[in-house]
Amino acid sequence: MHKPTIGLEIHAELATNSKMFCSCKNAPGEKIPNINVCPICLGHPGTLPVINKTAIRKAVKTGLALNCAIEKNSYFERKNYFYPDLPKGYQISQYKTPLCRNGYLEIPLTNSFFKKIRIERVHMEEDTGRLIHPEGADYSLIDFNRAGIPLMEIVTEPDIESGQEAREFTRHLQLILKYLNVSSANMEKGEMRCEVNISLSNSEKLGTKVEIKNLNSLKVVGKAIEYEIKRQTDLLEKGEKIIQETRGWHDKKEITISQREKEGAHDYRYFPEPDLPPLELSREFLEDIKKEIVELPLEKMERFKKQYCLIEKEADIYIWQKDLGDYFEKVALRLKQWIKEKKGIGKAEQNEPQKIYKLASNYISTDLQGLLQGKFVNDKNFLITPEKFAEFVIMIYASEISSKIAKVLLKEMYDTGGAPAQIIDEKGLIQISSAEELKEIVKQVIDKNFKPAQDYKNGKETALQFLIGQAMAQTKGKANPETVSKLFKELL
Repeated sequence: MHKPTIGLEIHAELATNSKMFCSCKNAPGEKIPNINVCPICLGHPGTLPVINKTAIRKAVKTGLALNCAIEKNSYFERKNYFYPDLPKGYQISQYKTPLCRNGYLEIPLTNSFFKKIRIERVHMEEDTGRLIHPEGADYSLIDFNRAGIPLMEIVTEPDIESGQEAREFTRHLQLILKYLNVSSANMEKGEMRCEVNISLSNSEKLGTKVEIKNLNSLKVVGKAIEYEIKRQTDLLEKGEKIIQETRGWHDKKEITISQREKEGAHDYRYFPEPDLPPLELSREFLEDIKKEIVELPLEKMERFKKQYCLIEKEADIYIWQKDLGDYFEKVALRLKQWIKEKKGIGKAEQNEPQKIYKLASNYISTDLQGLLQGKFVNDKNFLITPEKFAEFVIMIYASEISSKIAKVLLKEMYDTGGAPAQIIDEKGLIQISSAEELKEIVKQVIDKNFKPAQDYKNGKETALQFLIGQAMAQTKGKANPETVSKLFKELL
């Protein structure tokens, strides 16, 4: 039996205004080629790079969030290799003294099991340019807009054992980078790229390592690893040797393909970058960065479950959709204020916060998300303020509107941004709660539905729900369901 041993190298482009060693604009999505370039990032002779302080701060912040030890004294090195989109003929990187070492990230694999993936290092370097291969052409073009963009590399220890674990690690790391606001980490846009080092081991020794380069989605990370495990297993079972090489992923065929033999560190001829001074990070500098670290996803998950009495599935929605989570918290704050403003909380109302938070969460995660259709609540075109949504929830909780009217009201709020009370008044959606007014309607429903009425008398509870539904339909959802139910029970 061959056991997979997997390590990841993840590159994330940092969200800074300028590039790593020059003042050119950091805009990897720029469509016009070679517009954000200068003599420094193009590698012209005699130019001198300058370290981007913001990029260093973001890398250190990431290291701290990943439980790393921070290297207070480090330096940049030249990583020498030739590639067409590498303008200098070398890449300014870090090898011997990375900014961050010996960290870890715990990832949930089930509701009750967390696995700790150790992180060997987090270091800084600059990105390369981009090769463009026109379809049908016998040449390639180079766009240097991306060359010199701050690139953070996160290298794990070989603690991963499957495609699922690699995908979950990458997914949770991506979320942390977004929470820290250090990178947009959009894999489809190339802002985050994953490389896999994988080998199969038996009881005696570790097998030959193979690298899979530039995987650009979570789905592809999992697929590439599972394919490579099968490919290497088949070779070993045939008695063939695994070659140490770099492979790529073929999207259409869903296979890995050989690209070149793998280089070792000595092939890059690392030596200290002579044009940059060593980095010295003061205690004050590090303490200042620590203050910037926000509540991280798993911490937030536990707080949401405890503070708002949400189950894991509900809290999970707000962790992965941070904008929705922030919106829910603002709504919950207004609901909390409303509860405090009420005159005293008796014994029967002790679980009132839990009930109303749950109600708000249900409407946000289902009805509101259905209206949003993938859009975000922090979009400028989203018109329902947290205060208005809280008012909407209070009306439902206080039985001022039925669930049917609630759906109509929420849609109107979404379209117009109007206040709930104003819309109810303008659209005539006020709930009918008068027993006298509803009694005549209930009698009419009984007269028109003799068999269901008899079924309820004979003990069939589902018949009552049918009758209530008929009354609600007759009043276009305006009737108070509790009052209607009570009247049916009295009259039958």
